[in-house]
Amino acid sequence: MALSQKLLNAGEHIVVSTRTHPKALLVPLLALVVFLAGGVAFQVYVDNSTAQLVVWGLMLVGIVWFAVWPTLDWWFASYTFTNRRLITRHGILTRRGHDIPLSRISDVAYELGIIDRMLGCGTLVISDASTHGQVLLPDIPRVEESQRRLNELLHELHGGASNREEGH
Repeated sequence: MALSQKLLNAGEHIVVSTRTHPKALLVPLLALVVFLAGGVAFQVYVDNSTAQLVVWGLMLVGIVWFAVWPTLDWWFASYTFTNRRLITRHGILTRRGHDIPLSRISDVAYELGIIDRMLGCGTLVISDASTHGQVLLPDIPRVEESQRRLNELLHELHGGASNREEGH
């Protein structure tokens, strides 16, 4: 879900907008398959329509809880870098957000596990000047590219202008 343009300040533009990698949907997909297989198996082996209705009701609750809800949570979460700040938004019924001005970011790193390298994602580790210290953004697609782009933004903000002035 892309960030609404009305949430941006005057002169602010989106540089990178992403959500977690679709690998986050593997567990909900597996849960969906397990619940459907369980419901079908019960229906095939048990010949009691009342019990079948109860089991399918339980399977439906399980599907909503373990498959639909995590998928919606994934869909409505976003990480956005603008030319001024990092904006995180997540939540379905209750929306939560966190904004960090780029001027407070002191370091940007990434972590790639072996599975992350195969899938093309990783964790972006942002260190800021707050009491929280670090913000972890897990499963960012093309994390190295996002880290490089964020470093470019930080360079422009902190040192790019002074370096250009020294050259003139």
